[in-house]
Amino acid sequence: MPGKSTSVIGNIVLSQLVQPVITPVAVLTVATAEQTFTVGGLQVGDFINYQLIAPLVAGLSVIGMRVTAANTLGITFVNTTGASLTPTANNYIINVDRFDAVGTSLPAVLV
Repeated sequence: MPGKSTSVIGNIVLSQLVQPVITPVAVLTVATAEQTFTVGGLQVGDFINYQLIAPLVAGLSVIGMRVTAANTLGITFVNTTGASLTPTANNYIINVDRFDAVGTSLPAVLV
């Protein structure tokens, strides 16, 4: 594709930090698993960034977060060890950004 393009998705209408109370369950050995948690106020299309308050258990990582449904946060963990591991509870600060045009189709803008 020649040139650069950018999709315009709107202005940020909400930006907030939340620290949800969540208790993950064990992640099986040498596996990737998405677990879901209720976090009030989330909407599909919200942009999620996260920060761990403390390191996770050795061999366990967070490889992504997303809003899977209204009020539902999905966290994907990977366990690279030979034993089941349980992620640390209440160890996450989440930045939620919401755009005013989520769900609308806007044309690409050439840069």
